Amino acid sequence: MSSPHPDPRDELVEHLGALRAFAMSLTRNSAAADDLVQDTIEKAWKNMDKFQPGTNLRAWLFTIQRNAFYSIRRKAKREVADVDGVMAASLSEKPAHDGRLAMNDFRRAFDQLPAEQREALTLVGAEGFAYEEAAEMCGVAVGTIKSRANRGRRKLAELLGLAPDEDPVISDATSASVLSASISGRRG
Repeated sequence: MSSPHPDPRDELVEHLGALRAFAMSLTRNSAAADDLVQDTIEKAWKNMDKFQPGTNLRAWLFTIQRNAFYSIRRKAKREVADVDGVMAASLSEKPAHDGRLAMNDFRRAFDQLPAEQREALTLVGAEGFAYEEAAEMCGVAVGTIKSRANRGRRKLAELLGLAPDEDPVISDATSASVLSASISGRRG
């Protein structure tokens, strides 16, 4: 028994030209446009089960591409340009044993959080998604994700015994990023 709709994967090649043109209009850079098209096709391929057969494949692909482009732009805004290496030269590394001990404490505290708070902190803290993206992934309102993340950060700080003016002594970026908004938020 054959499906009334062809496999959308077979149609992807037909849309490459239009995707490239749209990517060029967004990025205004040939190499960046090529990367964006590649990211779009990769995401579409991985999420083909979410495509509704019989609907507009090109519109679906353009939506993926547009979302990918804006995600890249949001990430770029958070990055620091360090062309001359001044920022990198000022960085230092804590001894590995301190990091392991702090990470063990962090994991124990993190495991005590409710699942919704762990999920929110993982998405917005560790994975770097915007609150809006995390809310969409979880199927909840943006305010709900913000609330879960903030409550989770406060509880983590409490479980780790951090004072309001104390920075977390965690040497890995993921753990520190999860806590950082809570700690800085309590200072101001």
